Amino acid sequence: GLSAYDASILVSDKVIADYFEQVAEGRDGKLAANWVINNLLGKLNETGQDIDESPVSPAQLGAILDLIKSGDISGQIAKELFEIVWAEGGDPARIVEERGMKQVTDTGAIEAAVDEVIAANPDKAEQAREKPNMAGWFVGQVMKATGGKANPQAVNQLVREKLGIEG
Repeated sequence: GLSAYDASILVSDKVIADYFEQVAEGRDGKLAANWVINNLLGKLNETGQDIDESPVSPAQLGAILDLIKSGDISGQIAKELFEIVWAEGGDPARIVEERGMKQVTDTGAIEAAVDEVIAANPDKAEQAREKPNMAGWFVGQVMKATGGKANPQAVNQLVREKLGIEG
């Protein structure tokens, strides 16, 4: 469930509570709370606006959460999407489709990027085999190469397999 702190913020104001309830309905409450508190209220605070002036409706924020849950977008892409919806409005799913923001889950495409990064950095590949925590560097490079669109879990798994790192 929610932490006492999160719950206290969400019930501190009836308008915030109503907004949160609309976003959370039928969704992961903790994820909804995180987004309402950290992203939405954070941005409203930054811009000096109240929640009833929010350019992002509960339906739009809910749609962003649905895209995260379905694996269509990563958390990082979701933050970019939130900024676009904040500034321009629109349907989050359509924006993701039109702007090619969908997370790459196609392992063939991810595998090609992993192979490329490993081939371009044989010295680092050797080091990573000795120090498995260096695999993170490769994950970062693949994420950069795919514009942040590759599924990070899939990248991590493929990097470890290709480098022969256990676990």
